[in-house]
Amino acid sequence: MELTDLTVTEAAAALRRGECSSRELVSACLARAREAEKTVRAFVELFEDEALAEADAADRRLRSGAAAGRLDGVPIGIKDNICAAGRPLSCASRILSGFTAPYSATAVERLRAEGAVLMGRLNMDEFAMGSSTENSCYGPTRNPWDTARVPGGSSGGSAAAVAAREVPAALGSDTGGSIRQPAAFCGVAGLKPTYGRVSRYGLVAFASSLDQIGPLARSVGDIALLLDIMGGRDPLDSTSAAEPAAGPPAASGGGVKGMRLGVPREYFIGGMDAGVRGAVEAAIGRMRELGAEPVEVSLPHTEYAVAAFYIIATAEASSNLARYDGVQYGYRAPSPGDLLNMYERTKSDGFGDEVKRRVMLGTYVLSSGYYDAYYLKAQKVRTLLSGDFKRAFEACDLIAAPVTPSAAFGIGEKTSDPIQMYLSDIFTIPASLAGVPAISIPCGFSGGLPVGLQLIGKQFDEAAIFRAARAYETATEWHKARPPSDRARGEKAAVDSKRGA
Repeated sequence: MELTDLTVTEAAAALRRGECSSRELVSACLARAREAEKTVRAFVELFEDEALAEADAADRRLRSGAAAGRLDGVPIGIKDNICAAGRPLSCASRILSGFTAPYSATAVERLRAEGAVLMGRLNMDEFAMGSSTENSCYGPTRNPWDTARVPGGSSGGSAAAVAAREVPAALGSDTGGSIRQPAAFCGVAGLKPTYGRVSRYGLVAFASSLDQIGPLARSVGDIALLLDIMGGRDPLDSTSAAEPAAGPPAASGGGVKGMRLGVPREYFIGGMDAGVRGAVEAAIGRMRELGAEPVEVSLPHTEYAVAAFYIIATAEASSNLARYDGVQYGYRAPSPGDLLNMYERTKSDGFGDEVKRRVMLGTYVLSSGYYDAYYLKAQKVRTLLSGDFKRAFEACDLIAAPVTPSAAFGIGEKTSDPIQMYLSDIFTIPASLAGVPAISIPCGFSGGLPVGLQLIGKQFDEAAIFRAARAYETATEWHKARPPSDRARGEKAAVDSKRGA
């Protein structure tokens, strides 16, 4: 097996056993990234020199017999809206051009405390506003399974880099599906933790009551490990929760025998891609064979989720993005006529179309005379959605559903129709509004493209999600599938190895 095929857990174990060095592992990932980036364009910046220096430091620790962290020497990528001290950060927006993060996100600090090596920053939809990673000042990222298609968004760079074996794991952020949807499109695992499970300190805000940092990787065990490291109370984030860690899947008990698996009727709708529906239904059938008991549940307010989300999220975005005015940092329009002209031109030139669309919508719903009609009503719908999940979990332990209504769509296919783009998140938004945890794991293919199974749990019950996801992963091979170009690379390596034997 090539070094770039190692999962996080496998790589950490190999490093501790001395089977490879961190420099060798990081160098292999950098070489793979330089090759893949010719088409995929997942990274906006590789920290090559810094990563190799961090790898050398990890090797010294490992050789000295010093207590090694759980990730010592393992490379990790970070989304371009998560701060790493002294490194550029732009949220894929012109308005933050030239900005350097003055501090690190708590999630990044906790990974680095365990020895993780930062590989670089990953492309995204501007300020995490999008479902395709096409809304980026750096241009679109492409899906490793088919480079004519999107990787999903907004954490598309993170998902694509993991799928293309450029890095074994990456951090993303999920506001309405921005980890789960790209994970499904790219055939990797991705978790949106319970709101408050992971500190938001150092995550550039889009919608503060919804945003969550979460991991993407190629195994459920890796997801659980990364969450265990990042999660927990942080005094720098008043919304973070002091809940006990979920722990690794093995610590959650056996398989899914006796587990009640809720199947929401509202998530299997007309117009859904037949291949996606078939793959998800087959996955639920496999879970039944493993001992789970599927039960039908209802989430009756699902149909209102997208509308409520795009009122609440845009209202919070309008407030959060007001700080980008060209005064203290980032882009400033040249030669402004006066202060008002500077504000107008800085925002007009610095923000992309989708960001401006959402800021204007958010400002409108918060304006005098419209607050009660839109924002307040959307918050009431959010309460109703939370109630739906609470009632559903009285009848089941987990909810199983599709992540997306279709497999990855073509680049440019939905950019002219924002409503169709927003509907890409129809199955992920409800869990975000309710603040409950949800994971996407590979469960099959539709037209040669990956499909994700979404497992949704009770608040702070990631352990049940990991237990079920791990049982399914162990019983299937979907998570081992490789993109076509990567398969060809692996087959060539195997042939070369045989010739040299």
